[in-house]
Amino acid sequence: MDDFASQIYTQVHQIPIGKVATYGDIAKFSGFPGYARQVGRLMATLPEGSSIPWHRVINSKGAISLTGHDLERQRKKLVAEGVEVSETGRIRLAKYRWDGF
Repeated sequence: MDDFASQIYTQVHQIPIGKVATYGDIAKFSGFPGYARQVGRLMATLPEGSSIPWHRVINSKGAISLTGHDLERQRKKLVAEGVEVSETGRIRLAKYRWDGF
């Protein structure tokens, strides 16, 4: 695993239950500001059953980027952790955003 991926996975593991972070937040906290898209790609390529809490990472608009069945799967995981998620996948960042500390 390269250093970039290792740093990203380390940050994602630190997001507490009941909180979310944006792809950009994770890039910034990992020391790679401006690499939000690459964070998204890493989350999208995780193997099924990964222990990394990928579902806690959302887009900068405060929404789940996935669609269809995948959106519903991520939504259910977040709701199970106490995060309020609309039917369309919107999350109130002001309430649920993790500050990285």
